[in-house]
Amino acid sequence: MIHPQRNIILIGMPGAGKSTVGVILAKTLGMEFIDTDILIQQQTGRRLQKILNEDGPDAFRQIEEGVILSLHPQNSVIATGGSVIWSRAAMEHLKSLGLVVYLEISFPGMEKRIRNITTRGIVLLPGQTLRTMYDSRAPLYEQYADITIPCSDKDVEAVVSGIGELA
Repeated sequence: MIHPQRNIILIGMPGAGKSTVGVILAKTLGMEFIDTDILIQQQTGRRLQKILNEDGPDAFRQIEEGVILSLHPQNSVIATGGSVIWSRAAMEHLKSLGLVVYLEISFPGMEKRIRNITTRGIVLLPGQTLRTMYDSRAPLYEQYADITIPCSDKDVEAVVSGIGELA
């Protein structure tokens, strides 16, 4: 079982279910819930997509890194944005806070789950497709994960149960 001072950090592709799983996991384990995308919106007063449209992906990633580095929670489930793995400093900080769980989905699974790509706040570099984004991020999620939970063919309850058993 996870130490009461520690946290569970969820990483993964857009559409993997980090926020949905995070809320239910926090309720199930009696932990707090933190969504870093919501923190970014609260601190900037803007939606994620507006930041990306107005400031660009590099500025967004700097804001995201700052928000993550300011976190010092205890007994929390933290759902991160999909682009967090581009910041070594943010990922090292998250790993120091607790158990990093990679919610792994297949590319077709991600494509099927993402319906609102132009408004969702997904960090795509100029000229980058969903496929090239997926292929560039997957090895980094694997590198930083303490635990990998395959999610493509599982419902939320099964994913929560899987994490709960391992945490």
